[in-house]
Amino acid sequence: MADHKVLAGARVVLPTGIVDNGRVIVEGGRIAGHAPADAPVTDLSGHWVVPGFVDMHNHGGGGASFTSGTVEEVLKGVHTHRLHGTTTVVASTVTGEMDFLAHRAGELSELAEQGDIAGVHFEGPFISPCRKGAHSEDLLRDPDPAEVRKLLDAARGHARMVTLATELPGGLDSVRLLAEHGVIAAIGHTDATYEQTVAAIDAGATVATHLFNAMPALGHRAPGPIAALLEDERVTVELINDGTHLHPAALELAFRHAGPDRVAFISDAMDAAGFGDGVYHLGPLEVEVREGVARLAEGGSIAGSTLTLDTAFQRAATIDRLPVESIVRAVSANPAKLLGVYDEVGSLEPGKRADLVVLDAGFTLVGVMRGGEWVSEPQSG
Repeated sequence: MADHKVLAGARVVLPTGIVDNGRVIVEGGRIAGHAPADAPVTDLSGHWVVPGFVDMHNHGGGGASFTSGTVEEVLKGVHTHRLHGTTTVVASTVTGEMDFLAHRAGELSELAEQGDIAGVHFEGPFISPCRKGAHSEDLLRDPDPAEVRKLLDAARGHARMVTLATELPGGLDSVRLLAEHGVIAAIGHTDATYEQTVAAIDAGATVATHLFNAMPALGHRAPGPIAALLEDERVTVELINDGTHLHPAALELAFRHAGPDRVAFISDAMDAAGFGDGVYHLGPLEVEVREGVARLAEGGSIAGSTLTLDTAFQRAATIDRLPVESIVRAVSANPAKLLGVYDEVGSLEPGKRADLVVLDAGFTLVGVMRGGEWVSEPQSG
């Protein structure tokens, strides 16, 4: 008989709403509808149970880089984020030489085939030198569809997203190519006008890479990409809710205008997430992390984040005062739907993989389950 676990007494967040004094039944590695009478029960009274977090934009953690680390280091980074509730993670690369990125895509695709990561996200090199952020300008290039296709082929079906400055030569054709192959075309690190952004969305772009960051500010005469991305119902906007990348009012603006079904919380984490301050590298660039904020050693640009999604969740609930159901959509359901894995993860429904997070009354993480096994087990009662 398959192993059963019953989690009882918590406030459980389901797609249909919050269930007080709810029960989540786990059978083997799946969520089940029923359990035998003698199944062991974990009392989670006073806690929340929410779906495991899905991070579609993450460069590393635990001291390890998804762009350049060994397989063992990548797995260490994945485990670090699992301890913080992210049970599904896409490995994001940063700008590099094309041959290196293609080789890296092949390595990461093996981890995707094993189920350790949910795919690959290429952030760069097809981005604007005007909005390069923590990317090496010498390695940037226009989004030639042939070169975009080279990365897709190298990822062997595991490319999930490519961030592009779609106003560059080849940008719209590259968006169309990505859409044809079922890969998310994300607009980011862009200097596009409002009109150019609308054209990219019409061509098939569906995600805004870390909205507000690495793009022109919202203007009343030149609204730029932000207005176009917020207003179009076909677009999901990524938000980095770490208190550094966004003012709370900007977060509220995005949630209010896009609505809870069109927001995806991301970590945009780099190596220092879950690890600590120090000197790191993001691609070829040196990064200094002080008091949890990552900046380029030369120039001081923000260089990713040290965020984990449990912190993003807690900030959203306690500082931004967002409804818990909306936060769960942003941190689990919405990214899972974008990645095409919502039939497997992203909500607590029978038949799905038993990925869940236990939070206390103050929204501090106290337990994580992935595939029916505790990554970190909460104390009962």
